[in-house]
Amino acid sequence: MRAPAFWYRPPGLLSALLSPFGALYAAGTARRLAGGARERVGVPVICIGNINAGGTGKTPSAIALAMRLSSRGIAAHVVTRGHGGSLEGPVRVDERRHRAAETGDEALLLAAFAPTWVAKDRLAGARAAVGAGAQVILLDDGFQNPSLTHDLSIVVVDAARGFGNRRVLPSGPLREPVETGLARADFVLAIGPDEAQVRFAGTEGRHIPCPVVQGRLEPLPTGLPMDGLPVLAFAGIGHPEKFFATLRELGADLKAAHALSDHQPLSDALMSRMLREAKTLGAQVVTTEKDAVRLPPALRPQVMTVPVRLQVADWGPLDEALARLL
Repeated sequence: MRAPAFWYRPPGLLSALLSPFGALYAAGTARRLAGGARERVGVPVICIGNINAGGTGKTPSAIALAMRLSSRGIAAHVVTRGHGGSLEGPVRVDERRHRAAETGDEALLLAAFAPTWVAKDRLAGARAAVGAGAQVILLDDGFQNPSLTHDLSIVVVDAARGFGNRRVLPSGPLREPVETGLARADFVLAIGPDEAQVRFAGTEGRHIPCPVVQGRLEPLPTGLPMDGLPVLAFAGIGHPEKFFATLRELGADLKAAHALSDHQPLSDALMSRMLREAKTLGAQVVTTEKDAVRLPPALRPQVMTVPVRLQVADWGPLDEALARLL
């Protein structure tokens, strides 16, 4: 589902009409969070979540933290719900055996960087990970999940979009009110370019009760020159236009851009249509890492992947928090 444009404008008539439903959604989240005692699993749990509905950069954030912990010899395992996958779990993701239809695309991508467990029951997933040797649990998108105690909670936000109109679904983009959610956060990780960071600090900074860490997504070199390359791009992520903007910044000649729904299956018919269009345009088909794991294996050699990695401006505050935990 593409995010409605009115979510990112000042509240208007449509937001007002939908606000009673937003109040119900917020109340449901509050009831879920209040229900029962959270459990501990014997190792620290670092939650990487958000209060927005998708598209903030949680997966690159989880990858960055997994790599940072691994570089220090700490065995971090990721536990994720496996959005869009059929497996209930808990099951450890095997890149060679599993497909995105089973695990979800994000889990399959995360498994390339750290042991990753798909579990609809997050507590069961965390226990399985600890049984397999996890020294730290990275809980992907579990900020509103009440089953586990969070030893460190990081709320990820797109600096360019912020918290939108600050209304709760479906009146706005939020899963819960900003003040309610951030009261449980230890850090806000704002992801975006410098100009977006300045705007975010100006509009939201004074309302945030915890430290804000700044980061940006930077493309990795692919080994192929992008400058002037004719491309047909497609992306089924939270905000596809961010990927298209990245390609333009790299100098690609964007002949066509197809914004798909988040996690949209890449059927043979869809891919055949795009490959024919690219041939007509004389363009290279390009996509994101997250989309690439959903490609039928036979088509992967025909599609260029442009990976991105999170670069954090100052790891100091997070490193200090991690040192206290570990």
